[in-house]
Amino acid sequence: MIEHYDPRRQANSVDFSKDYGTPSPYPGAATVNLEIDGVSISVPEGTSVLRAAALADINIPKLCATDSLEPFGSCRLCAVQVEGRRGFPASCTTPVVEGMKVTTQNERLAKLRRNVMELYISDHPLDCLTCPANGDCELQDMAGSVGLREVRYGFEGENHLQASKDESNPYFSFDSSKCILCSRCVRACDEVQGTFALTIDGRGFDSKVSAGQNDAFMDSDCVSCGACVQACPTATLMEKSVIDHGVPDRSVVTTCAYCGVGCSFEAQMKGDQLVRMVPYKGGDANHGHSCVKGRFAFGYATHPDRLTTPMIRDSIDQPWREVSWEEAITFAANRLKAIQAEHGRESIGGITSSRCTNEETYLVQKLIRAAFGNNNTDTCARVCHSPTGYGLKTTLGESAGTQTFDSVMKADAIIVIGANPTDAHPVFGSMMRKRLRQGAKLIVADPRRIDLLKTPHLGEAQHLPLRPGTNVALVNALGHVVVTEGLEDKAFVARRCDTDAYHRWREFIAEPRHSPEASEAITGVPAEAVRQAARTYATTGNGAIYYGLGVTEHSQGSTMVMGIANLALATGNIGREGVGVNPLRGQNNVQGSCDMGSFPHELPGYQHVADPIARGRFESVWGVELDDEPGLRIPNMFDAAIEGTFKALYVQGEDIAQSDPNTQHVEAALTSLDCLIVQDIFLNETAKFAHVLLPGSSFLEKNGTFTNAERRINRVRKVTPPVAGKEDWEVTQDLANALGYPMHYTHPSEIMDEIAQLTPSFAGVSYAKLEERGSLQWPCNAEYPLGMPTMHEVEFPIGLGRFAITEYVATEERANRRFPLLLTTGRILSQYNVGAQTRRTDNQRWHDEDVLELHPSDAELRGVRDGDWLGITSRSGQTVLRARLSERMQPGVVYTTFHHPGSGANVITTDNSDWATNCPEYKVTAVQVEKVSQPSAWQQRFSTFDLIQRDHLANAHQEAP
Repeated sequence: MIEHYDPRRQANSVDFSKDYGTPSPYPGAATVNLEIDGVSISVPEGTSVLRAAALADINIPKLCATDSLEPFGSCRLCAVQVEGRRGFPASCTTPVVEGMKVTTQNERLAKLRRNVMELYISDHPLDCLTCPANGDCELQDMAGSVGLREVRYGFEGENHLQASKDESNPYFSFDSSKCILCSRCVRACDEVQGTFALTIDGRGFDSKVSAGQNDAFMDSDCVSCGACVQACPTATLMEKSVIDHGVPDRSVVTTCAYCGVGCSFEAQMKGDQLVRMVPYKGGDANHGHSCVKGRFAFGYATHPDRLTTPMIRDSIDQPWREVSWEEAITFAANRLKAIQAEHGRESIGGITSSRCTNEETYLVQKLIRAAFGNNNTDTCARVCHSPTGYGLKTTLGESAGTQTFDSVMKADAIIVIGANPTDAHPVFGSMMRKRLRQGAKLIVADPRRIDLLKTPHLGEAQHLPLRPGTNVALVNALGHVVVTEGLEDKAFVARRCDTDAYHRWREFIAEPRHSPEASEAITGVPAEAVRQAARTYATTGNGAIYYGLGVTEHSQGSTMVMGIANLALATGNIGREGVGVNPLRGQNNVQGSCDMGSFPHELPGYQHVADPIARGRFESVWGVELDDEPGLRIPNMFDAAIEGTFKALYVQGEDIAQSDPNTQHVEAALTSLDCLIVQDIFLNETAKFAHVLLPGSSFLEKNGTFTNAERRINRVRKVTPPVAGKEDWEVTQDLANALGYPMHYTHPSEIMDEIAQLTPSFAGVSYAKLEERGSLQWPCNAEYPLGMPTMHEVEFPIGLGRFAITEYVATEERANRRFPLLLTTGRILSQYNVGAQTRRTDNQRWHDEDVLELHPSDAELRGVRDGDWLGITSRSGQTVLRARLSERMQPGVVYTTFHHPGSGANVITTDNSDWATNCPEYKVTAVQVEKVSQPSAWQQRFSTFDLIQRDHLANAHQEAP
């Protein structure tokens, strides 16, 4: 029996550790009154008898039923008697009706259930004592529940007891000898994940669960989300970690530290050993589903590469010296003070992390503003979603997405622009696929043909394969169709929008130069396809737009975000469920890092540093005068470092040497620093340039909160002690105290209390309320004490929605005879961001190197075959990747990922950036490719430098006392 910690059970009597057998009906259903075993029960119409009984704590045996899947009715173990009906109907497929009287226990039912269980057990290995699921097996529990004491049939004759195991997947095994053909795994793959990778193959006695066409799991379409493993009631599908360590005995609910979906998980423990991560049914973002990263790729937290001891050195040419925390903090503080004394207050700065908690990020920007005495703070959101903040603030008045993830289930037309949800936000991608199977129409604007377009049982779908860099021309063409074909929601515009701004935009967008016919030469998308997409979005009911880095990481990223907002405003697709403008944030706390004041011009809550009233509140609480001038952005820091005016940098939890564009420029900047302080869990690429290395703590080793892409604030709870002895916020606090600025927090809840005091959108947030509610979506304040799931329902923060003029300006990065191909970049399901975490797990089995995808016609022109080494040259540099031929791109476009540091993907990206926010233009790089036989010059230098720095680290460990 696993002891579950459920943060909400005590507050509202919801027990998310209990399986109610079938899903709950949709909210708002009428109430039905019935009687089960003499107990009067009232439940919503549409509830199954099985669920109604479970809600009343009347437990009916079951095997094929589980509350994450639609009722199936195959095992017959949940049979009941209903007064006035013949036979023994399955309670899972029998809906309640008014006045129904149900009997769940009598001798006839008991005999029937024992007979059913006897048949199951007659073809099942009786190895319970040595089975890895012993003590956590539903089949075992049900045998006991029905009182089965003997099996009359014996085990002679034909059976499945010697069926072979499939051990191909690195995370779970498939032992078909223990399969009872309940179909729960198949249904989970279909209904929850939407991959349809599993099937029941054969008929009758020969039936068996099969991955693909009798493939091994690793050779099939299985994406290792774990839904099948979670659904399995026996040890047929079993985590290898449970096989190795045993069934866990307790759990703690926490939040995943991978993407911006923000899934809730039960970290299930056996003693101090983390055995498995199980998606938490009470998670408001994921509802008990997961992906391969969150479910299985947690091994990095205990990887031998973890940094566990602070280290210092005077120069990056020297080996590290392991020192105490006190010595490392003192060394760092003395260097920072000396540099400021010599070079001035503005000569140092810091970078916050989108992987750390809100509380930790808040403290870092506070350290910089209050202890460093300047606003030289920035975050990785600069290089991903800063245009979202600028564009949505300008048009809608708030720098965040407008909806919950659940809102997509009410969308009728879905536009996905520059995003790949099934790879980068897979749990939300599964939810979107479910809505598409229900009939919602899909429009994808992307240079590549993403997997969402291959959704099984997909209805109407349109792909707009635009050329990289032409987003704004496309969105203007869509707007042109809406205006010129009379598809606007004029009542919404008149009621909710600034009419002067609207008329200016309308006049602009109606110009013939924005028509689909005129833009076709720019975007490459046929005019009729654009017209059809605009009509679909504007006329199919609820229209929702979801976008990713393929929108923001352009020289016109901010313009495109405003163009998307224009489209939503013009069609009235804002302010209710099923619609909205929804940025899909990349890292787990990108939204939170922005909310917490990481940008150089904004205090927490997007309050400008030049606002004397806002600044005064912070000065009063922080006890120090703050600078009223914005500080340096990340690109400015790099330029100033090379120029010699910026001398020291504190980096918490970000790997700018790998993730930022124009790698050689970044490396030159880091080499120029007199003091680089890196706080992280591994020796990443940035840490190799550091003078002070402070061990970080993983999400399993800390308390705090993350804020996901839907503005949902979720608790992060400590599961194990920090391997280096300190949580990240404690390290920042120690550094502040060493610099002479006092911080004396004893728990992250106190930091959140200060955030709530100073940040209007977080005014109602507290750990106590998060424990009670499970999660909250900001704004959460006196006006919205329980948060705001859907924004802009009544009004916009700026009063009226503002249309913006979105002039298309072609990027400076263009293809020509020398660089005829356009490179764009993205992510892949199995890896995460710079790969520091996932590369230290078995996820490497799926993607152990970055490759260059190119269209077969481009390959044929260059004599390239699949697997050839290709030199990729841009105006910024050169790298070498292996070729992969693929028709997912259009001719003239090539694609790669950036998860492996040695691939040098960002060596070739340029320092072109968004006009408003300096977000780099990763998505458009003109390149040429040619067959080569050796790594690039940069890759050779990288390998040499990497070996030197790893030797320095190894020597430090050897020399430690």
